[in-house]
Amino acid sequence: MKLKADRATLMKALAHVQNVVEKRNTIPILANVLLAVKEGRLSIAATDLEIALIETVAASTSRDGAITVPAATLYEIVRRQPEHAEIELDHPGGDAPLALRAGRYATKLVAISTDEFPKLDAGKLSHKFNISAHALRGLIDKTRFAISTEETRYYLNGIYLHAAEHEGQPVLRAVATDGHRLARVQETLPEGAAGMPGVIVPRKTVGELRKLLEEITDDVEIALSETRIQFTISTMKLTSKLIDGTFPDYNRVIPVGNDKILRVGTKDFSDAVARVSAISSERHKPVKLSVGRDLLVLSATSPEQGTASEELDSDHVAYESTPIEIGFQARYLNDVTEQVGNEVEFVFADGSAPTLVRDAADPSAIFVLMPMRV
Repeated sequence: MKLKADRATLMKALAHVQNVVEKRNTIPILANVLLAVKEGRLSIAATDLEIALIETVAASTSRDGAITVPAATLYEIVRRQPEHAEIELDHPGGDAPLALRAGRYATKLVAISTDEFPKLDAGKLSHKFNISAHALRGLIDKTRFAISTEETRYYLNGIYLHAAEHEGQPVLRAVATDGHRLARVQETLPEGAAGMPGVIVPRKTVGELRKLLEEITDDVEIALSETRIQFTISTMKLTSKLIDGTFPDYNRVIPVGNDKILRVGTKDFSDAVARVSAISSERHKPVKLSVGRDLLVLSATSPEQGTASEELDSDHVAYESTPIEIGFQARYLNDVTEQVGNEVEFVFADGSAPTLVRDAADPSAIFVLMPMRV
């Protein structure tokens, strides 16, 4: 294998794939990236056995071949080269090290044969469809905050992606919940997604996918089966195992009888939550909402620090139902309000029942918050 590539191109690809590398692995080869030259292109790959990422980049190649080298070391060496440096990689084959040159800099990295590197075949993927990067970012951003981190409830450790129906129209729906809050958002069902199996995309995969989508404006191809999912994003392919479990019937926890509607400016509300919750250093800071006609009072109490309250009047609040008092964890309130536009809508039943939260301008995205005693 022999090639030349500019530093910026190589570093960007290495930055992507090294995120997949498992930092605390017991299998040495998993700390490596696979470099492969074929038909005038360089592909760079990494895997932790659960996720695999392959990125293909432009390079000036003079000899085909493949080898694996330590991911973190190669990335650091390339990163520290001058901005417009040209990187030359040369591996003659066998057990020889990988030679790297950049101007007057030279090094040799211990290489491991590709024979030990896990195969990255995704297998047969039964369903394939395209979705815009913007739409996919929205599905992720509005749900991932609710993914559970409780490993014993492994089936909640991801986003449930499935085909559903909303008001007679087919939709692609994403749902996440940790038992305390739930997020459900949807997009028009893409062509080719009908009949797809419902799948749970793991939390780590969601995080890596979101990073890759940051600079993308084109469509993303999604291919999946009941056990694997693959995202093709520009010159990158991210393949992941799916969580082998059954996502709970989330419709059972979405309240349908709530009738007390509070509308409040999102920024006014989130700023007030931040100010009153500052009184407490507790991780699970409770904030009480006392709601009356066109009036909202937010308050918090700390045994060590005292009390704090803030009033939002009719300039910021609309409420015409019977008074209600209800408490929520401050962080959960902020997580939800970050997902909505200029006005947030809370739909209450009473002070102890689950509360429905919506973007007043986009009722298709809904969130559910469980109250806490304050």
